[in-house]
Amino acid sequence: MDELDQLERVCELYRKYTSDLGAVIEQQRAFREATRGRMTPQLDDLEAEITYLKLRELRPQTVMELGTFHGWSTTWLLSALRDNGTGHLHSFDKIHNVVRNVPSELVGDRWTFVAGDMRANLTKVPAAVDYLFVDADHGRRFGRWYLQNLFPLMRSGTPVSVHDVFRGRQARVWSEGAEVVTWLQRRQVPVFSASRRQAPAVFAQLNALRAELGIEGARGTLRNPMIFFSLP
Repeated sequence: MDELDQLERVCELYRKYTSDLGAVIEQQRAFREATRGRMTPQLDDLEAEITYLKLRELRPQTVMELGTFHGWSTTWLLSALRDNGTGHLHSFDKIHNVVRNVPSELVGDRWTFVAGDMRANLTKVPAAVDYLFVDADHGRRFGRWYLQNLFPLMRSGTPVSVHDVFRGRQARVWSEGAEVVTWLQRRQVPVFSASRRQAPAVFAQLNALRAELGIEGARGTLRNPMIFFSLP
């Protein structure tokens, strides 16, 4: 599926889930305010919303999150699973901040948090991951590690999103993003992004649609460097 097809599909999801998305945005604004001083949101508005919409439509049973930090992405992921009425999130991180931040009403029986270095916890990766969300160490070495050790555990066709790739028109040299982009290009895997710098036409069209639908983001942030793709 090329960029235009992917953009059209994302626009369809915005229209399909407008009401639910609006409710989650309000929830996330309240969450951000309630955790002010102990939670720093990472995902920008478009990439958070697209992640939520993709999970709503895919209805995955098992989602894996690599990197939680303070819990902003975790709450977006859990909100999608809650609204689907099905699915479980397995989150991995070295730090525990997320545990005290995620609201208990979102946790229920749908979340497992694994503390520690991902490189020592490969045996705890779920057997069948339906969606992989990556927002952890953005260094080149770690990027190479998970390309070689984590990706091979996933099934072909698994949807993946990786954060902090296109902060500019290209991925930063010697970064995790550059490693992932090169890996995907070698395998001719199409990538979708709403990055303001790398995909300005996509960014503009999605924001025009959001304005039409009355959607205002939970943070008001604009970079959206995340990339979305499916494993070959």
